[in-house]
Amino acid sequence: MKATTKTLAIAAGIALTTACSTTRMAEPARALEVSLAATTAPEVVSFDLAFGTHLDMDLPEQDVYIERVPGSGQVWRVTKGDNDMNAPLFKAAVETKHDPFDESALGPHRRGEPMGMTLGRWLRHQGTGTYTCVDGIGTLELSFSGLVPNGVYTMWHAFMAMPPTQPFSGTLDLPLGARDGSESVFLADEDGNAEFVHSFTPGLEMSDVWTTSMLAINYHSDGKTYGALPGAFGLTAHIPLFVMLPHRDGIL
Repeated sequence: MKATTKTLAIAAGIALTTACSTTRMAEPARALEVSLAATTAPEVVSFDLAFGTHLDMDLPEQDVYIERVPGSGQVWRVTKGDNDMNAPLFKAAVETKHDPFDESALGPHRRGEPMGMTLGRWLRHQGTGTYTCVDGIGTLELSFSGLVPNGVYTMWHAFMAMPPTQPFSGTLDLPLGARDGSESVFLADEDGNAEFVHSFTPGLEMSDVWTTSMLAINYHSDGKTYGALPGAFGLTAHIPLFVMLPHRDGIL
């Protein structure tokens, strides 16, 4: 049948409408495809970690002490000027809060019990590993050596105001993983080695312009852990190693 102008116009109109409808439908479909791909593709962040002592960070050791005058009953926090690796270490007589930025906080403090180790032995603590975050699930794979043989340790996610407050207000210390501290505990073997492998949600909070974020291990000299609390610093809780986490810009 010979098509009339009207028929052609109607046919053209239908064809145009169909083509435009297809185009209009195809664009959202493609956008949805891209959106789905963006949300389903795993977001992955991974970086290496190298733990250090306070001395490595140009800070005084906070939780172990030396008696600079033997028999004095007074002890001092260890600084880079204390080079006698055979010096016996002591606890403080009472809990002593961290204050790494005030020279007057170095001591003297009243001497507590012997730690049963020398300064050189304490500084053997080492730790390295990786942190990976995939879609908000963080995983730490860490290896430690030079720990106290058969020692009890816990892992902490800590936060410090930046720049530090004056006077120092301390850090916010959270056990890694479950807030009751049940997932933060690990033990050294008889050779002073340990592995810490753990996944948790949400992942670690990185540092930002106001806060420095850190991981730290805590040695429990009494062999006990204290759940959501680290214990009494300088008395039963002693931080041998920590690592600062990078700025969160561009990082999950």
